[in-house]
Amino acid sequence: MSRAVQTRRLREHIASLQTMTRFVLATLALGSGVYTYLGVRSLLDGSATIIFFAAIIYSVSVSVAMYGFWTYLIRFLPEMRDGGSRLSLVGIMVVGSAMIVAMSSWLNAAALAGSAAVEQHLAVTLEDYTADLDQAHSNALGALSLLPDIQRASERFARLAADEQATGALTGTSGSGSVVQLLTQMSAQMNELAATIEGSRETVQLSFAEGQAHLATMRTLVSSPGQIAPRSDAFASEAVKLTGVIAALEQTSIAPSVMRAAADLSVGFIAPVADGNSADLAGRQDQVMATIRSSVEAQSAALAEAAGEILAQPKVPERRYVPLTAAEAVIRYASDFVPSWAGAISIDLLPAVLVGIMCVVHGAMRRGEDEIDDADRITAGDLLRSLDLHEALLARRRASADIAGDAPVDGADQTRREHRPAAENVMSLTLGERKRSDP
Repeated sequence: MSRAVQTRRLREHIASLQTMTRFVLATLALGSGVYTYLGVRSLLDGSATIIFFAAIIYSVSVSVAMYGFWTYLIRFLPEMRDGGSRLSLVGIMVVGSAMIVAMSSWLNAAALAGSAAVEQHLAVTLEDYTADLDQAHSNALGALSLLPDIQRASERFARLAADEQATGALTGTSGSGSVVQLLTQMSAQMNELAATIEGSRETVQLSFAEGQAHLATMRTLVSSPGQIAPRSDAFASEAVKLTGVIAALEQTSIAPSVMRAAADLSVGFIAPVADGNSADLAGRQDQVMATIRSSVEAQSAALAEAAGEILAQPKVPERRYVPLTAAEAVIRYASDFVPSWAGAISIDLLPAVLVGIMCVVHGAMRRGEDEIDDADRITAGDLLRSLDLHEALLARRRASADIAGDAPVDGADQTRREHRPAAENVMSLTLGERKRSDP
């Protein structure tokens, strides 16, 4: 009896929840349609009227398709008794769910997190541009690291010239000779190279300050409130300006010039003719100038190698800012917006839970019906209708008997009536079968 009571109650609950089921499906379909409208509107171009009607038609189509799809499944899938039919409908449900995600869920996610995703794209792009500016600034200032070595070489040549002139430290004869002239010449070349490097510092600093100003404006655009579309346009304008500053910094680097100047120190070395009054002094001057030439070649090689290392540093890659729509940004940065994606998909696929509930309930009812007797399947209404039908049949038999008693009968008819089975006028009833209510 408990199985019969459970089955009857489940059937009553399903009948009472039909309106609620339709309301839930309609509400979910409507909610998905609204967010689909907000998402698809950001993808369309044209006049405001065309965008409005196109988005409305698409969102309505999505809502109607979702409501019809889940209504069919919630009606038919619980009724499937054989495994093949049920598995086929489950496969159709999986395919339909994937189609719903493809045509609606990603647009719902764009409506829920589209602005935040575009801001995320702006923030990531800003980090890339910041790194590019720092790298370009570092490359442009790389030659400044050579400045101390050049200044020391210049001071050394100047000091040797002064010592030679005052005490004859190199040739043993004091005075302004060819050695002093050569040392002074090399010191002057080193000073010119140092001045060139020092002069590039101000240009680099000005360009870097301009780039920092563009970055500050871009940071403000990323974090400021308001609609994302105008902020993205302003961000793109600042990105173009910053790209020009980075390219200028790349061209400002003095390292190539330093490398060429270092090579000129040895290649363009011009030693004066020894001007000693005696052959011995002239010989000593030639020896000292040869030593100076070797020193200049070593200094030139060291500077060229250092400048080559600076030039070997990786160049700043060319970068272009690519604006993204809200839908594109949500897809690219999907891992950063998992809750929004979960909500967008859930609002579309939540009816699948209702379908599962109905399958479980119908399965429990079928198992209960298989275990109860036919008598337990009869309701009070079925019993009353059976009694009324029985009374009607008895009345019909009595009326037939009265008519037969009044009419004359011959012996053969009387014999057939006496041998006629009593149940001939009784209709057979199958009380265990009755119409099932729709889920």
